[in-house]
Amino acid sequence: MLSRLKQPRRVVITGMGCMTPIGLGRAAYWQALCNGESGVRRIESYDVSDSAVKIAAQVRGFDWEAQLSPKDRKHVPRTVPLALAAAREALEDANYPTSDLTLEQRRAIGVVLGTGGGGLAFTEQQYEYWYVGPLYKASVYTIPASTHGGLSSELSMAFGLRGLSHIVSTGCTSSTDAIAYAAQHIALGRQDVMLSGGVDAPIAPGIMAGFNLMTVLTNEWNDEPHRASRPFSRDRSGIVVGEGAWIYVLEEFEHAANRGARVWAEITGYGATCDAYHRVRLEESGDEPARAMGLALADAGRDPGEIDYVNLHGTSTLLNDRIETSALKIAFNSHASRIPMSATKSQIGHPQGASGAAGLGAALCAMHTKMIPPTINLDQPDPDCDLDYVPNQAREAEVNIALCNCIGFGSKNSALVIERL
Repeated sequence: MLSRLKQPRRVVITGMGCMTPIGLGRAAYWQALCNGESGVRRIESYDVSDSAVKIAAQVRGFDWEAQLSPKDRKHVPRTVPLALAAAREALEDANYPTSDLTLEQRRAIGVVLGTGGGGLAFTEQQYEYWYVGPLYKASVYTIPASTHGGLSSELSMAFGLRGLSHIVSTGCTSSTDAIAYAAQHIALGRQDVMLSGGVDAPIAPGIMAGFNLMTVLTNEWNDEPHRASRPFSRDRSGIVVGEGAWIYVLEEFEHAANRGARVWAEITGYGATCDAYHRVRLEESGDEPARAMGLALADAGRDPGEIDYVNLHGTSTLLNDRIETSALKIAFNSHASRIPMSATKSQIGHPQGASGAAGLGAALCAMHTKMIPPTINLDQPDPDCDLDYVPNQAREAEVNIALCNCIGFGSKNSALVIERL
């Protein structure tokens, strides 16, 4: 199976594109991160007057129709135009046009996306058309458009890419795992270039009601949405659902160097574990999230003391933030208290399976702006969450090596290490 494997190849990030609740495009996203802006607002996509939770982090000002031909607009979920827009920016950022590629070159480029809910919001809308009407609005492509696997194919077809086209769906860790999976294919010599990242768009009445049934959403900040997502603050009360797409161009190092590409970072380490504990609840010890981070560090050949920044999962639930703090102390031991860390979800809400890709973008921001994005709304210190979360204001810092952490439903844990070249 691996008969042709020799020395693993190096994998670098040469392009980034994103559609986010705090800005459309990489530059806007990075600027808003450093400014400590919140993307949480009252939900606009449906009537929330009778809903217990009336807020979410939606991508605003996004011309989704511009990403699709008129005949396709009723047949795909919102995740598709979000991912297309982010992928187009990533390819442009990497200076990697796809229009003039040879067949051989197209076969060397694959797509691996991470998503938690895929087209579930689209499916919910289709049910309404079928059972309430009007039926003529229903799509004949409900099945393929609702199936997670079709999402990566939409990008493959849009850009004519003939390499592998896969979806990774592992809950909140989906895009971290997808990026690692894509990087491994490059490292193994099976693809030269990959489009990879995460996309989710779960803001729909039924999905929000389901989250609320689990009592994981905050319903205390409907009148002050921008203050609602508050990881590690003692008065945190639950997650704010978010959406968005963060897509990257990954390349084999020599391939990128030969075409003179600018490199944002190298992906050097990955680790993943499972608590094997509960569908949604974390195991109290934090041992397995810590082990995932340790595996990523070992894979990168780095010691805990060499890490300059950690991007946190930081969901804003009482349990997650406390246990993640414990895991960080296990993984980084005596270094944990000195390493600056921040929770991107304080600004963009929780974009489900796209979380890891969003955090990777924040880590790249820290590397290249020399500003660590803050954890906003950290108003009340929690004795159980006592690390340096860069509260409320961005901080100047030199970041050369960063770790991005994710913790997901189903007891899953994943971490990536990236390094600036």
